[in-house]
Amino acid sequence: MRESTEFPPEEYQARRQKLFHRIGEAMALVQGAGPVERSEPFRQTNEFHYLCGIEAPQAYLLLDGHARKSTLYLTHRDARTERSEGPGLAAEDEAAARAIAGVDAVRPVEDLPLHLLRAREFYTPFSPAEGAAAYRDELVWAAARAAADPWDGRISRECRLLTRLRQQYPGLEIQDLSPFLDELRLIKSPREIARMRRAGELTALGVCEAIRCTRPGVGEWQLGAAAEFVHRVGGARGEGYRAIIASGENIWHAHYYRNDALLKDGDVVLMDYAPDFEYYTSDIGRTWPVGGRFSDSQRELYGFITRYHQALLRLIRPGLTPQQILDEAAEEMREHMRGENFSKPAYGESARRTLSFPGHLSHPVGMCVHDVGSYWNRPLEPGLVFSVDPQMWIPEEKLYVRVEDTVAVTETGIEVLTSAAPLELDALEAMVGAGSALSALISEP
Repeated sequence: MRESTEFPPEEYQARRQKLFHRIGEAMALVQGAGPVERSEPFRQTNEFHYLCGIEAPQAYLLLDGHARKSTLYLTHRDARTERSEGPGLAAEDEAAARAIAGVDAVRPVEDLPLHLLRAREFYTPFSPAEGAAAYRDELVWAAARAAADPWDGRISRECRLLTRLRQQYPGLEIQDLSPFLDELRLIKSPREIARMRRAGELTALGVCEAIRCTRPGVGEWQLGAAAEFVHRVGGARGEGYRAIIASGENIWHAHYYRNDALLKDGDVVLMDYAPDFEYYTSDIGRTWPVGGRFSDSQRELYGFITRYHQALLRLIRPGLTPQQILDEAAEEMREHMRGENFSKPAYGESARRTLSFPGHLSHPVGMCVHDVGSYWNRPLEPGLVFSVDPQMWIPEEKLYVRVEDTVAVTETGIEVLTSAAPLELDALEAMVGAGSALSALISEP
C-alpha cells in the first residue's frame, strides 16, 4: 500500500476548509476512481487525491458544509484481492484512513445513500476526473467523440453518478463543484511546490539523459526509454503524459506521439516528456541536433526562440498579467530584431508573427500537465505554476520551433523547475552523444 507520505493530514484539511468556504451550508460529494480494469497499478483521480490523499478504488468523500465535517466512504476488505495483491485500505481501517486524510469519520460505502438524504443543496464535480497521464481537455474531447459514435454512446463515470443522484434524489438541486476545485488547485502550496520541484528535476534529468544517448541511427523510442529510466529510478510511478519525441519532419506535428522513427544526421529532435511523481508532473521542451551541431539555419531559428524564451523568463514576476509580460518581451525582441537580418524572408515574417502570438505563457501545470484553472485575465501571484512555451511556425518549410520550461511564481520572480536541462545552443551541442551507462546499451535497430 503506497499512500501519500509528504503531505500531512493538515494539508488536506486546509484544502477542504477552503472548499467549505465556497459551498457554504451545502453538501459536496467527490467520487474517487473506479476499480482497476486493466493489469496496471491503481491510481487515484487527481481531485479526490487532492482533497484527502487516499489511494483506494471506489471511495467517496462527503463534505457537510453545515457541520463542517468530512466523511470518507470505503469498500470493505476483500480477502481474495488482498491475498493476491497485498493489503489495501478498507472501511475497517478507520484509524489508518483518518491518519492519512484527517477526515472526521470513515464509513462503509453502503452508508452513503442514507447520509445523502440530509442534503438540501448539493455539489459534485461535473468535469471528467483526471487519472494517469490524462488532462481535462483530452478527456472532454474523448467523451464527446464517444458520445457521438452511434455504435458507442457511453457516458463518463461522472455522468453516471449524476444520473444516479438525480434518479434517487429527484428533489435535490445539484450544482457543479468543478469550478471551485479548479480555483483551489491553481495556486500551489509550498509542499506542492516542493513536490513539483522534484518532478521538474526528474523531467530535466531525463531529457539530459536522452541528449547524451543521441546519435544517428538511434530510435526516437530509445530516447524515451532513456528518459523514463531516469524518471523511474528517481521515484516516479509512470509518465505524466504521452511522450513527444519527434525528429526531422515529425516535429511539425505539435503532439506527435508515435516515436517510431530513426534519428538522422542533419535533423534535430524535439523532446517533451515528464513523469508522474507522487501525483504531480512537469512540462518541458528541448530541441537538439542529432549529429551534435546545429546547421546555420537551425542555429538562426532556435537561437531566436531561445532568446525570446529567456526574455520571458526574465520578465515574469508577480503583479503583472500574462499579457503585460508578453507585451514587454515583444517590445524587447522587436528592438533586438531591428539590427538582425534573417537569412530568409519567411524566417523574419515568422519571427514577427511569433511576437504577437498570445499562447507563449501557455497553461497551468500541476497534478496534470495541462492543469485546471485559468490565470490569463489576472495578475500573477506566488504559488502559480505554469508553462513558458514560446513557439514559432514556418509553414513554407513545415518547421516548428519551440523551447519550454515549467516555472513557479515566487514573491520576487520565478523559479524555473526544469532548469537542470540546458537552454543555450552551445551547451546542448556539447551534451549530444556525450554518452552514459545507458547509451552503451542502446544499439542501432
